[in-house]
Amino acid sequence: MQWFGKGSNNVEDGRSGGGGKTILGGGIGIIVVVLGLIFGKDLTGVVSQLPSNGGTEQVKQGVPADDAQGQFVSGVLESTEQVWDQQFQAMGKQYEYPKLRLFREGVQTACGNANANVGPFYCPGDQKVYIDLSFYDDLKNRFSAAGDFAQAYVIAHEVGHHVQNILGISEKLDQARGQVSEKEYNRLSVKLELQADFLAGLWAHHAQNLKDFKLEEGDIEEALTAANAIGDDKLQKQATGDVQPDSFTHGTSEQRMFWFKKGFETGDFKQGDTFSSNNL
Repeated sequence: MQWFGKGSNNVEDGRSGGGGKTILGGGIGIIVVVLGLIFGKDLTGVVSQLPSNGGTEQVKQGVPADDAQGQFVSGVLESTEQVWDQQFQAMGKQYEYPKLRLFREGVQTACGNANANVGPFYCPGDQKVYIDLSFYDDLKNRFSAAGDFAQAYVIAHEVGHHVQNILGISEKLDQARGQVSEKEYNRLSVKLELQADFLAGLWAHHAQNLKDFKLEEGDIEEALTAANAIGDDKLQKQATGDVQPDSFTHGTSEQRMFWFKKGFETGDFKQGDTFSSNNL
């Protein structure tokens, strides 16, 4: 993919210092929807349990002009802002931009402490997407999912959770906690994650029509390769040699590819109701 825009104004660069100051606003008690794409298990609550690496976080707005990877992330975020502006206007609503925080090794959020091992995640307490860019090395080297559009898919998936949050969709999962069995809760978690994959595909569908965006040959295949690599069944098989569907939280490789592809092919928000769909 190619992006010719100026980049988003909503990127915060906290890579110059360790995980540091507490972010106020939501409070530690808020239930976090963790998006750790590299894990095939429920990570809800793990963020607040992980220690940051101490120190004081020095956060800057924007990324350096000579930071190619940071500029790429900024461009992808800007494209999501433009697409979701359009989608929310069509719904008669105003889109609220999320912030995207770059960090290194550890970070403190309104949902608690986290380190890079968690992977990319979204915290509804402060409406921020968090990512340590070393995750992209794992995506390429550990999961054989290389390419800039695979990286863009990760961000679009995280932003999809922000869309779910501000539309109140995530409340379906929050309200179920403690009210249903673990098996049923995992099933709802899968539905939420697959919808975020659909929303990432929807972003790709509409982004190709933006004046500053160019979709290149092989881009969609890169995203599908990433979705395939991080399915619960494949991750569990690799980790333990066994697959336990009742413990799925993100969906199988086939499901994740299906919903991303459906979002890309339809571009229709109404087609992404994974909670009512039987195609799970």
